[in-house]
Amino acid sequence: DDATWILTSAFIIFTMQSGFGLLESGMATRRNEVNIMMKNAIDVIFGGLLYWAFGYGISFGTSKGSNGFTGWGSFFLDPDDDTMGTEFSKFTFQASFATTATTIVSGAMAERTKLHAYIIFCLTNTLVYSFPAHWVWADNGWLKQLHVVDVAGVGPVHLVGGVTALIAAVMLKPRYGRFDSKQQLKSSSPVNSLLGLFILWWGWLGFNCGSTFGISGGKWKLAAKAAATTIMASCGGGITSFIISYLFHNKKVNVRIITNGILGSLVSITGICAVTYCWSAIIIGSIGAIVEASGEALLVKLKIDDPVGATSVHFFCSIWGLLCCGLFARFDNIQMFSAYTGLFLGGGFELLGIQCLAIASIIGWSAIISYINLKLLDFVIGLRVDVEDELLGADVSEH
Repeated sequence: DDATWILTSAFIIFTMQSGFGLLESGMATRRNEVNIMMKNAIDVIFGGLLYWAFGYGISFGTSKGSNGFTGWGSFFLDPDDDTMGTEFSKFTFQASFATTATTIVSGAMAERTKLHAYIIFCLTNTLVYSFPAHWVWADNGWLKQLHVVDVAGVGPVHLVGGVTALIAAVMLKPRYGRFDSKQQLKSSSPVNSLLGLFILWWGWLGFNCGSTFGISGGKWKLAAKAAATTIMASCGGGITSFIISYLFHNKKVNVRIITNGILGSLVSITGICAVTYCWSAIIIGSIGAIVEASGEALLVKLKIDDPVGATSVHFFCSIWGLLCCGLFARFDNIQMFSAYTGLFLGGGFELLGIQCLAIASIIGWSAIISYINLKLLDFVIGLRVDVEDELLGADVSEH
């Protein structure tokens, strides 16, 4: 692995925290902007600490006791001089993934969650990500042994984050006044949301290209392909989102529809970015935008309040993204990201079955652990702020 490439990619991924902060604060109401930005800082501060102490070892520890379900060892990571370059570069890269999985959830919990409860949630939620990361990417992970395809974390990052976001949104119930009319509560700054999108777009290239773990020994070909397919998927998703907005929003360009549609297309391509074609990436991204818009409409119909659309972007689109790996993946003889060929490219149903198993197992794990985690927090200290504080706004009541 190329440590320089991995570290550079990790630094790029780290900027996604800024993107999420701007996106979420721009979509939320004006009285909660500071609180949302602070929660994104909390994701890194507390989530990063727990990932260093325990999460990395659970994901990639190779000591005695490591098995298909969990890693063991490398807790409180401090490797010796011989291995510190490899270990610390990998840790920094993976820590940026782990904190992103929690940041996804913060958007669904926005405007009605106690700050101290959220801090404790960050500490525990990092570990929810760590187990699926082991299953998918560790050499002895049980899904890795089955040759699951997930280049850049559509399962461990986006599906885990999306499931947890859905559980949190249901448990917290809607914001006060959210469904009194058919309109969203007024966003504070669509401009900030678009700025957040651009930063996330940039970060996603580091996310997907960095997951090739180098540019030497032929890996540069996979990195270049990941960049091209990521861009093409977002182009397909963006165009589709414009059409959706025009058809279903009085022939106007709706910022939320465009922004979340592009993000949905980026989630959709994440798992397969290095092992598919550009034409299939456009299809994947276009359908991803449709999946995102349909998911958001379903949540509104069910009166599940997700202020920024985290569930529709990350939950629904990550399921589609994992399925795409079973449909459009090419065989890869460089990094062995894919040991099979997807169904639509002449392969059989075996890879699609493995991808479905990954979807079911990650959803099951994330839903059960997240529910227990959030329920305990709600019972012990309470998750939701009082109505008075909610109407006043967290920027005043918490800061």
